Amino acid sequence: MIEKLSTRYLGKIFKDLFLYGLLPPIRESLFDEKVFGHPINRRIQQLIGKSFKLTRFQFVQERVPDLQPGVSNFSWIPINENIEGIEEIALAEEVLFRLVEKAEHRVIVDFCPCRTAMKCKNHPSDLGCLHMGESALKIPTKARREVGVEDAKAHIRGAVKSGLVPIAGKVRADNYFAMLPDEGKLLSLCFCCDCCCMTRFTRAVPHQVMDGMQYPLEGLSIEVTDLCVGCGACASNCYVKAIELIDGRAVHGPKCRICGRCVSNCPNNAIKLKHDNDHDINDVIERIGSLVEF
Repeated sequence: MIEKLSTRYLGKIFKDLFLYGLLPPIRESLFDEKVFGHPINRRIQQLIGKSFKLTRFQFVQERVPDLQPGVSNFSWIPINENIEGIEEIALAEEVLFRLVEKAEHRVIVDFCPCRTAMKCKNHPSDLGCLHMGESALKIPTKARREVGVEDAKAHIRGAVKSGLVPIAGKVRADNYFAMLPDEGKLLSLCFCCDCCCMTRFTRAVPHQVMDGMQYPLEGLSIEVTDLCVGCGACASNCYVKAIELIDGRAVHGPKCRICGRCVSNCPNNAIKLKHDNDHDINDVIERIGSLVEF
């Protein structure tokens, strides 16, 4: 009994020494735009993408903590203007602005780690994530700035205007990027492109595992109408390859997270987003708030 207590006590000492003694200076040195822009980081991302293929194996799903339900819990917030049922509001701004107003701390990162590492040619790399919560203040000041509500809203508008689709919630990958221990105090608003964002690697993850990490926004559904001619534009632009062409028509499979990109990419306006939940914004904030203190 005494040996177990001693071992546990020593383990806590070493853990605290690493988290609060060694990790902060490492984070200060490595969380830097030049570091993420080094060619080796592009290679690291590619290797991470390949490692996601291992998630098809049951023993990997059971033993990797990050694949367990609730470790990450986030939703795509479509930026589409024409959502059937809520034509009078901009859904992305409505949801994200509420989160910004609720937060005690708001921090804008000066660069996007994904687009910086991949040398993105389609979207600006200086439109970084907006993090909220106490843990966000541990991100090195050389790479971020703390802002008020209006500056945070302006950042969101700029990202949406550039065509980046936001995700909102508890994103464990952001703890890794910023080398922050997961204390349940980091809410991420990431502005993602389909060409560089690490979420594209989840195309290799079984949909049953995705269901515990990426939650379609409450109240949203997607419909392919009779205007579909089977051109494949939606399928080729789907970040998780959730769309197939079956009998000359686009069909969304179970991996679809309703991000809205297919709606934007359809040249025939054949795909519609529909909204049927009057309480969706409150539902999202309640879900995220139950996992993250921000």
